[in-house]
Amino acid sequence: MSTQPHSDAGQPVLELKGLSKSFGGLHAVRDVNLRIMPGDRKAIIGPNGAGKTTLFNLITGIHPSTSGQVLLFERDVTAWSSHKRTALGMARTFQITHLFPKLTVLDNVLLAIKGLRPTKFVMWQFLSSYRDVYAKAHGLLEQANFMDRKDTEVRYLSHGEQRQLEIILGLASDPKILLLDEPAAGLSSGESTEMTRFLQKLDRSLAILLIEHDMDVVFDVADEISVLHFGAVLETGTPKQIHSSKRVQEIYLGTE
Repeated sequence: MSTQPHSDAGQPVLELKGLSKSFGGLHAVRDVNLRIMPGDRKAIIGPNGAGKTTLFNLITGIHPSTSGQVLLFERDVTAWSSHKRTALGMARTFQITHLFPKLTVLDNVLLAIKGLRPTKFVMWQFLSSYRDVYAKAHGLLEQANFMDRKDTEVRYLSHGEQRQLEIILGLASDPKILLLDEPAAGLSSGESTEMTRFLQKLDRSLAILLIEHDMDVVFDVADEISVLHFGAVLETGTPKQIHSSKRVQEIYLGTE
């Protein structure tokens, strides 16, 4: 069966229906419903322990759900592995960067692209023989304004630049939806501003779902925000609505 998504712009990219996860007696995620359309920019916020990362792990197939459904392009992928979901059009970054620090920026991107292809285990060919791989890598770096750093070893990049590079690697699979797990984690104020600009410049046809503690990033990037509290969605609204919500201020914003 083909894993290519349909091109219907009116079709949800991602839909969660009553998604729940329990670890013994702990209800980490409770009956979460969410719909993301092409080009949507949505965020999930909440205090530590609210269940945000667990929810991402359910969406991406790292953890099995206790109940509910995950739909990608209206296809039930609840029981699918992570790599099958990636093939269908989903990509994710993590709180901790997964880069090769002693390799160049370009080499990291090349490996990300090559690792997605059926020929990834063919070891006898020189990487330079894959012209299409190089062309795609250069294209990704150009789109992200990273070409001037393509020959720089990753260990010499700033932390903010490394976080941006990880997102570039996530784009190597040509995803239709990108899940960002705290892209501004550990960044300085200036780096967070750069990350915000970076995210705002991404292709508007790409749907983005992010979890983030930096409220400046959330309010500047997301068009809609859902607040997670004890694993359940407490409230959903525009950045303005969430910012002015007394309930949200009491359980989250006021504790920052």
